[in-house]
Amino acid sequence: MTETQYNPADGIAFVEGVYMPLAQASVPITDRGFVRSDATYDVVHVWNGRFFRLKDHIERFQASMRGLRMSLPYSSEEMAEILIECVRRSGLRDAYVQMTCTRGIPPRGTRDPRLCQNRFYAFAQPFVWIANEEQRRDGLSMVVSSVQRIPPEAIDPRIKNFHWLDLTMGIFEAYDRDAVAAVLVDRDGNVTEGAGFNVFAVRNGVLATPESGMFEGMTRRTVIELAQELGIGCEVRPVSGDELRAADEIFITSTAGGIMPVTVLDGRIYGNGKPGALTSRLNEIYWQRHGEGWLCTEIDYTTSVA
Repeated sequence: MTETQYNPADGIAFVEGVYMPLAQASVPITDRGFVRSDATYDVVHVWNGRFFRLKDHIERFQASMRGLRMSLPYSSEEMAEILIECVRRSGLRDAYVQMTCTRGIPPRGTRDPRLCQNRFYAFAQPFVWIANEEQRRDGLSMVVSSVQRIPPEAIDPRIKNFHWLDLTMGIFEAYDRDAVAAVLVDRDGNVTEGAGFNVFAVRNGVLATPESGMFEGMTRRTVIELAQELGIGCEVRPVSGDELRAADEIFITSTAGGIMPVTVLDGRIYGNGKPGALTSRLNEIYWQRHGEGWLCTEIDYTTSVA
């Protein structure tokens, strides 16, 4: 039997203090992160050899861990070094990089989560787009789903988590309705988020994005900051499904794609099927800032920490 050959560009992982090909990485089947979805994670992207908002992502990851009463024996700087090393070893210039903390494996004969040793996993793989090239150029088709998002009183969505069954059912509904994405609503009919993305409505040149019931994405934060810098009105408040349908423009935001236009919502075509002017302007500035190195961390591909 020949030894399996791995291409570093397919991905590099960090598990139990060891760097390895992503294809070899695994999580113990009895880890509560697997059997109980008892975990948190964060995703940061690398573009043209630079991390975008690496410090902010790590700070948010640590806040999520505190919210779940988890801790790790790594400082912020050590986590950053691990993520950088995963990318450096892969050689990837554009990458999707994830860090995960699981509750760990409970001692035999107990279900007490306090007795688990929390585990850290990280990996880098080729950049993952939430929308393909045609969708990013011409816009996505989306529906306002009939599926209700898990209420924040039950699970705080500001803690990034793997509780995705409601979001997954929304995806199935989108496909059933000839769309590719779905935004879920809360019990009052206000839109929250979709699977891995936040949503913005544009009306009379002013942005509006939901204030609660969803994960506060890093790209969402970036759009809010850019809007303030550019003098564009941006309201963070409840946005009803009807208000979203009445918008002049709609776009979604994600680390896995940036700012992406929605040109069809619930079967209605917006902007003659083309991205709106404000959406296009923000998207252009967003990627331009990446090229300028704004809020970026350069990767040195010539050195290794381990």
